Amino acid sequence: MSSYLTAAIQSALQAFPRQRLLLLWTAGVGLTAIATWMWWRKKQSEELELKQVGIVSELLIYPIKSCRPVSVQEADCMELGLYKGDLRDRHWLVVTEDGHMVTGRQEPRMVLISVSVRGDSLCLKGEGMDELLVPMSLPKSNKVRDCRVFGKDIQGRDCGEEASRWFTSYFQSSQPYHLVHFEEKTMRPRKSKDSEVLFRDVDVIAYSDASPIMLLSETSMEDLNSRLAEPISLRNFRPCIVVSDCNAFAEDAWHDIRVGTARLKRIMACGRCILTTVNPDTGIITRKEPLDTLRTYRKSDAALSHVYKTSPLFGQYYGVDQTGTLHVGDPIYQVIHKHQQ
Repeated sequence: MSSYLTAAIQSALQAFPRQRLLLLWTAGVGLTAIATWMWWRKKQSEELELKQVGIVSELLIYPIKSCRPVSVQEADCMELGLYKGDLRDRHWLVVTEDGHMVTGRQEPRMVLISVSVRGDSLCLKGEGMDELLVPMSLPKSNKVRDCRVFGKDIQGRDCGEEASRWFTSYFQSSQPYHLVHFEEKTMRPRKSKDSEVLFRDVDVIAYSDASPIMLLSETSMEDLNSRLAEPISLRNFRPCIVVSDCNAFAEDAWHDIRVGTARLKRIMACGRCILTTVNPDTGIITRKEPLDTLRTYRKSDAALSHVYKTSPLFGQYYGVDQTGTLHVGDPIYQVIHKHQQ
């Protein structure tokens, strides 16, 4: 080491107290970490290929489980599903007095209840009923109810006596019904894998059946309708993300996708139940179509019969790997790992 360099180092040590040298060292470590992260991200991007496979044609939020959806032009895709401000997918639930969920399976006329946003409230409309306004933020003095959704415990804050009377009257029930709201800050969500074993530990839901996101293509719907004597609607299947510009059932193979700034992981197909046989325009349940037709060509592989039983498959369940924002018109990209090609 030259005498000049030695003198320079000694001068620096004298000029900077130990604390300043520690700060400089820490900053250096931080810069190194940032540089390493940027290199890793660049390497990752070089190992991935994005292939456009479709376009988002509709985004649907179902605030109250089994009631009509709200169509939105953009939404945040979060761990628990689609959000539009305080409007959140399947965060409200109708329950019996003892807390058991009530859906269109038990009360088919639920599918006729329309939901819209009016200020900071949900506005509910049902045939023969006055409009009901339900605040999206409830007083903490409202009772928290213990509820059961597909045999699993979850809580919900009671939306009040007016809401209870409205639903009880609408269903002409001799027993009271209640509307409850899931509050993320104080309540624990359900784990998707408790409903369907193929889900991961990180996949969570409020009152959804099993998955935070269900995706379905328009072309799959067209294929089904070509086989039915009487065409039905996408509303029979209650998807969150509707896709256009793809082949029928192409979504079966989209295992890793980017939509907007979100990234979704396909977990499994959606096994269909009798709720799909409720006519969304009349509220009449047949327990036949479209299930009978779907069973003729959309059965699961024998290796997965323990998961799907006899349920036909239509639409795909996704977990949320990266939260983000989606818009109608966004391209959908399949993420392809180059080393797997």
